[in-house]
Amino acid sequence: MSSTILHELGLVPGSDTVATASDDAGATDKHPFLAALGERVRALRSARGMTRKALATTAEISERHLANLEYGVGNASILVLIQVAGALRCSLAELIGDVTTSTPEWLLIRELLQHRDDATLRRVRTTVGEMLGTGGQNSARSSRVALIGLRGAGKSSLGQMLAEDLGFPFVELSREIEKFAGCSISEIQSLYGMNAYRRYELRALEESIQIYPEAIIATPGGLVSDPAAFNLLLAHCTTVWLQATPEDHMRRVQEQGDMRPMAASKEAMEDLKSILDGRAAFYSKAEYMINTSTQPLTDTFYALRNLVRGSLKLAV
Repeated sequence: MSSTILHELGLVPGSDTVATASDDAGATDKHPFLAALGERVRALRSARGMTRKALATTAEISERHLANLEYGVGNASILVLIQVAGALRCSLAELIGDVTTSTPEWLLIRELLQHRDDATLRRVRTTVGEMLGTGGQNSARSSRVALIGLRGAGKSSLGQMLAEDLGFPFVELSREIEKFAGCSISEIQSLYGMNAYRRYELRALEESIQIYPEAIIATPGGLVSDPAAFNLLLAHCTTVWLQATPEDHMRRVQEQGDMRPMAASKEAMEDLKSILDGRAAFYSKAEYMINTSTQPLTDTFYALRNLVRGSLKLAV
């Protein structure tokens, strides 16, 4: 079979022989993901009361190819999986194994939430947090204030000033992460990977919330990318997004001594804008926003001070 045909079928080229269900009887080297995927396809097909031939016909793929897929020996392309999902009347996520498709309750909850506007979803998230005891919008926040935003927004400078004004501890979460790991953040990421870093980040945030009923917390820019950490932050802290222009972010990072963006300033600026665009929807979940690019540092501090003092019902 030519590599072109194999590609069209969604199978990995490189051999003239494509494994079939019967070939699989003694196979021991199937990839766990492909094996689990095959089991889900079989289970969904059975639940729909479809024969393999009927599913193959509806999905417009060969029955042999479907057999390979079901027995975990066919590395199907994403387009083929879309065809199979359509024939099974399920989402691609359900076929792949998204946790929100793993039980009937998950599926029913997901159906209820689909196509809801952002304001409704926010109310649902808050209500669920209160019901589960993980904190709602106004639950257990005490007087912790978390500053979020990309690096260079002014979290450290303004956070230290605000903590001194309020008489609160100042927590630089990046430093707490390094204490847990016993090495720098760059070393954590290079030696252990991003998943390990996210675990340290969550642990540092959990401990900071446990230790400090009152605090100003400067968070790493990417914390909003981790749902567990960001949910915890929203539940237990008053949150303020420190927003700045991409140009100010870049300039401030360079002033901090990080000259890496200078090596390819145009590409670095495009990357920075892309990151800002991707995270803006998460940063905007903060209760308050202060633009740190529109006025001098002192004026920005007083705006932040008045906002926070008002939120915490302290004398301005």
